[in-house]
Amino acid sequence: MSQTPQPTNEPSILAKFASILTLLGAALYFTGWIYRWSYFSFFQLEVTTLDLPLESFLFVPIQVFVGSFWAFCKTVFVTAIAVSLILLTLRVIQKQKFIPISFKNSILDETIIVIWVLIALFWLARWQGEADAWRDAVNDTSNRPVVTFVTPIGKVGLGRKPDDLLAKPSLPEFRIIGDAGLLDSLRGRETNDTANPAKPVVWRLLVKHNGQFYLFLALPPKADSNQRPPVLMIQESSNGDQLMILSPQVSK
Repeated sequence: MSQTPQPTNEPSILAKFASILTLLGAALYFTGWIYRWSYFSFFQLEVTTLDLPLESFLFVPIQVFVGSFWAFCKTVFVTAIAVSLILLTLRVIQKQKFIPISFKNSILDETIIVIWVLIALFWLARWQGEADAWRDAVNDTSNRPVVTFVTPIGKVGLGRKPDDLLAKPSLPEFRIIGDAGLLDSLRGRETNDTANPAKPVVWRLLVKHNGQFYLFLALPPKADSNQRPPVLMIQESSNGDQLMILSPQVSK
């Protein structure tokens, strides 16, 4: 008489592995989205309008968790705090329910764990996004490339003639809505000028995607913590009549 084959637990293992990968992917995407939201909000941009590729949100958490020594230290610190709060919350619930703590069988316990993990990921991503945005906004520490943008006359409301940089061009064919003072504050600072190290004028590229690119005027070294750089959004031309030059540093 043949023996009945023993049931295998392979499908159960694969299902658990798939669940772990799903949760890991969701956590990475959540962390990446919060980081992007925090970073671009610093520059007064909505991350939802940039239409960034999905994979960019999955790789960003590496920067959040281990992008630098201090980022790693913050990750360890927040992880320790989150674990302590999870255990404390579960013990409080245990006293209320008069049952032992269970990490596997209680939906309530799992919900508490997920909530605290999401809170920890949110603040880690937000802090790192704000820190990286400030680093890139300040000229001396910025990792964003220095930009030179050339376009035909009449296409952009700002700019100087390459053969006569001192002449302040008029804008007879343009109309303005909004803060005229903001436009006036940028006129005269269209070209880079590092003669005064305390107040340099340096334009950098923030992001280029989907036919639009965003340029910003970098902040001086001793800028106030609540100061934000002005950002220009320019539509890319399909006629090939624009030129963009990127460089890691300002020309000497």
